[in-house]
Amino acid sequence: MQKIICLIGTTLISTFSVAQSFIVSGKITGENDAPLVGASVYNAQSLAGTVTDAQGVYKLKVKAGSIPLKVEFLGYKTQVDTLEVESPFQYDVQLSLSPLMSKEFVVEATRAGETTPMAFENLSKEFIEQNNLAQDLPILLNQAVSAVTTSDAGAGVGYTGLRIRGSDATRINVTINGVPVNDAESHGVFWVNMPDFASSTENIQIQRGVGTSSNGAAAFGASINLETSTIDTVSYVEINNSYGSFNTRRHNAIFNSGLINDHFHFEGRLSYIGSDGYIDRSASDLRSYYLSGAYYGEKMMVKAMTFSGKEVTQQAWWGTPESRINGDETAMLEHAINNGLSESQTENLLTSGRTYNYYEYDNEIDNYGQDHYQLITGWQLGDHLKLNLTGHYTYGRGYFEQFKANDDLADFGLDNPVIGNDTVSTADIIVRRWLENHFYGGVYSLQYKKGRNRLTLGGSANEYIGDHFGEVIWAGLAPNNDIRDRYYESTSQKLDVSNYLKWELTLSQWRIYTDVQARLIDYQALGVDNDQRPIDVNEEYFFINPKAGVSYHINSQQSLFASISRASREPVRNDFIDAVPGVVPNPEYLTDIELGWNQRFNLFSSSVNAYYMHYTDQLVLTGEVNDVGAPVRANVNSSYRAGVEASLKIQLENGIYWQPNLTLSQNKIASFTELIYDYTEGFDVVEVEHQNTDIAFSPNIIAGSQLGYKMPFGLEVALMTKYVGKQYLDNTSDENKTISPYFVNDFRITYEPKIKALKRVQFSLLINNLLNEMYESNGYTYSYIYGSMITENFYYPQAGTNFLAGLKLRF
Repeated sequence: MQKIICLIGTTLISTFSVAQSFIVSGKITGENDAPLVGASVYNAQSLAGTVTDAQGVYKLKVKAGSIPLKVEFLGYKTQVDTLEVESPFQYDVQLSLSPLMSKEFVVEATRAGETTPMAFENLSKEFIEQNNLAQDLPILLNQAVSAVTTSDAGAGVGYTGLRIRGSDATRINVTINGVPVNDAESHGVFWVNMPDFASSTENIQIQRGVGTSSNGAAAFGASINLETSTIDTVSYVEINNSYGSFNTRRHNAIFNSGLINDHFHFEGRLSYIGSDGYIDRSASDLRSYYLSGAYYGEKMMVKAMTFSGKEVTQQAWWGTPESRINGDETAMLEHAINNGLSESQTENLLTSGRTYNYYEYDNEIDNYGQDHYQLITGWQLGDHLKLNLTGHYTYGRGYFEQFKANDDLADFGLDNPVIGNDTVSTADIIVRRWLENHFYGGVYSLQYKKGRNRLTLGGSANEYIGDHFGEVIWAGLAPNNDIRDRYYESTSQKLDVSNYLKWELTLSQWRIYTDVQARLIDYQALGVDNDQRPIDVNEEYFFINPKAGVSYHINSQQSLFASISRASREPVRNDFIDAVPGVVPNPEYLTDIELGWNQRFNLFSSSVNAYYMHYTDQLVLTGEVNDVGAPVRANVNSSYRAGVEASLKIQLENGIYWQPNLTLSQNKIASFTELIYDYTEGFDVVEVEHQNTDIAFSPNIIAGSQLGYKMPFGLEVALMTKYVGKQYLDNTSDENKTISPYFVNDFRITYEPKIKALKRVQFSLLINNLLNEMYESNGYTYSYIYGSMITENFYYPQAGTNFLAGLKLRF
């Protein structure tokens, strides 16, 4: 590997040294000859570029010859000019205001710009489309900096997950067009409810750390901001079909009206994705649609959209025991005894292999749907003032169905039947656990930009109403129950109101950034939980979250930044419900310090940043359980994440590109007490003190690479590599509770020939796990004492070599 890296480095250095290049420089101005700060200037052919400084000046190193120079700035018409460069070249550009108000400014308030002193990356529609053949959106983000992805079913379809900087989905703030997506109670993001949403996504920005998270749940690791499709002036109809391993297939149809009468635009999509899954009985049946209509004027725009997803997914949540993965029959039999497996369950364990699924009931499914509605408006109130108002409503409903063998009837509100002289207290039962919720509210931002100042006043007010209930749909030997008898029911209501004020000031080569957010939360839950415990939560929180930073532009190609941010986060629903009686979990707090250095040159760009994220009262699993045996998260006084992230983009003019990234980190809990339960003689608790241990699921090294070659006749090949270091399954740094490091390579081929009868045709082949690595990307563990220490590790195996092939036709 070292030799290969040295060879690549030598080759690139040689290439740089022989290429004759010159500096193109100039000034970018807008209305009234005002300099445009942060305008993008780049070679439209190689995509190498830079941004303008505080005076609107840019400098770009280009190779001699014909150069298509592209200049972009939000709210202005994009301009492309072909320059013949044979010597240093001076070229000034004055952009014209766009005659139509763009929807892009709607997300501008919650996004980081070129001068924002934070770590982020922007993913274009082209990047999203590259691997979009059926797999869920988290899998498509696998090459993002500091990202680790996983799939319950092992093939990237169904329930999938994403961690950034070791933080899971509950700590990643997600918005669509500025509207919060995280579930109000759990803070989770269930991408399976938005199948094929990538096909309607224009671009994605991932901010690492606290970022600019202004709406919804606080970002304690990262934020992901998605923008749905924007104006496409060319009308078309597009059909995508793909098929691959495990009977995975995707079919969608997309229409785009183009711009009608210079003002109206419509777009729609209808999608189906299905897969049998790699894991046994882990099939997915996913359906979705997207529909939007918009009016764009000079001073205002209105866009209405609706998108919906419906998923029926067989459950693969249990995981595979370590003994099954290792093929250790003796350990498997011990596992069967310790967990009370029946004869058929034990046979399933012994014969299934890596694709083992604990659930044998055919209809052990998750059945859920979500309908989203957004009304987005934008108003040009003056030369320097813009207003965005967005209203939204989401309706979700569904259940997961479970078969429970020989369970206690009393736990489901059922009487114990008497058969002969015997009273029967247990029976086989099938239940459905329902969730029906409504989430609605509004998001606003008022932006003022003039001269050196940019002010943004914004915020959101959202309310969540949710009903949780369970139904007994079948019970053996229980004569007193009717179908759909409810055995538990609770209601929840949550009000989340926030306002923020951002100020950005440009002083010569300096940009100063300040931001303060005030957030008020009122959360109430009342009723009975599924384990028959009463629920009575009534909590209010008021958080003040300040941010401040500065960036310094050394020149038009290099800049430095530093920032410090504060974030506050309320406990989630389970923290209240599963807490030990009498204990109320504390909110969590995060102080995030970020330092960075960005470079943009002709042939490459790079970003290096360091971070230190210090948590106070972070909620972690300690092994503690409540009075019914459910795991409990407890606050730990002090913990931190510290690391260095680096990314590089090299784009050679012969079509070769390389995009590697690397994260090195330490993720530690200063001190916490692990609780281990001893059931040998009754019920005892053993306390184990731990100092300076690793935070679970936080690898010290994450690396990615995309090495590709674009050929002039429309063929592109790329090798995508991902390395994830060792992860601990809990917070004890126990070497017997780990996920082993893994190194996975994917290979992609796309061919896009020019066919006159079609606007676009593309053939794609994606080979996942090219070298057939047998690895696991997620898991969990628990320990207890029964005579001796017993530890059970469970993992989620990922598929070996598999493929997806696709055909895109645009008419």
